[in-house]
Formats: sequence, C-alpha cells, structure tokens
Amino acid sequence: MNTRGYDPLLLAGKIVTIIMQAAAGFGAAVVALVLPAVALFKEDIVKGMAETSKIPVQDLPMAPLIGLLAIVLLFLAAMFVFFGKLRAIIATVGEGDPFVPANADRLSLMAWLMLGVQALSWPLATFAMTVAEWAQRHSDGDLSIGSGRDVFSLSGILMVLVLFILARVFRQGAAMRDDLEGTV
Repeated sequence: MNTRGYDPLLLAGKIVTIIMQAAAGFGAAVVALVLPAVALFKEDIVKGMAETSKIPVQDLPMAPLIGLLAIVLLFLAAMFVFFGKLRAIIATVGEGDPFVPANADRLSLMAWLMLGVQALSWPLATFAMTVAEWAQRHSDGDLSIGSGRDVFSLSGILMVLVLFILARVFRQGAAMRDDLEGTV
C-alpha cells in the first residue's frame, strides 16, 4: 500500500514543518542562551542600561522579564517537538501507512503540547503586560499595548480537541487494520 508518488500537499507539509521546526529550534536556542545571561547578570544589565540611556531602568521589571523568557523558551520547545511529531506523521502518510499506533501516540502528545501552550498563554500575557507597561511608561512615542484579556484562544482549544479526537481515530484505525490482517 505504498503511495510514494508526487503529492504536492505532503511536500508542502514537509517543507512547512521543517521550516517551523527549524525556526522553533533556533528561537529556543537563542532564548536558552539569553535567559541565563539575563538571570545571572541582571544587575549589570540594569547598570549598563542606566549609563547609556535616559530611561530610569532601576524599576525595570527583571523578574517578569525572566519569567517571560522562560515561558517563551517552554513555548518554543513545545513547538519544536510538535512540528517534529507532525513531520513523522506526514512521513508515514507518504509511505502509505498512516494508521500505526505510533501516530496515535504522536497525535496525543501533540494535543498535550497544544494544551500546555494554551495554559502558558496566561502567565505569558501577564509577564508581557508587566514589561510592556514599563516600556510604555518610559517611551517617547505612542506605544499601545493590548489589554491582555484576549489570551484565551477558542481556536487553540478547538485544535486540542481535534488532536485528541484524531488520536483516537488513528488508534482505532490501527486496531482495525491489525484485526483485518489477523483474519487474512
């Protein structure tokens, strides 16, 4: 049941997931380097900014900034794993055998990752609002920031539900295939 012919949709899926996984990996690597530097050298950063800027940085919200970076790192790591699992599913589709138990497990993990991302959006928004409000107080220009109340994503929750349902569909499809192969 191999369908290794040219499929533009699968090719597009492969390309997009490779790009997205690479971007998430690169972003996570950058944040993973910046986060400990900010945490370890926060006093030096504030002192350096105070010397080179007219902005009073003594009240720079370093704890929310560090929290923001930590959550961004978790988010990017989750997206890196998510797109890796999606790439593996696309590969099994390309090989003509998508209804394998591993794909059900991949979809379940993808659903949990997306649920985690949804849960991280609330503290992410809280930390981001704190840092943005500080920046707005010390900005010369008209810096507008959102209210932070639009953090809840109905489409994100819907995606989580769809992924959990698809995981069950794939699990059932794999079981049905195994049953069918056992009767032949």
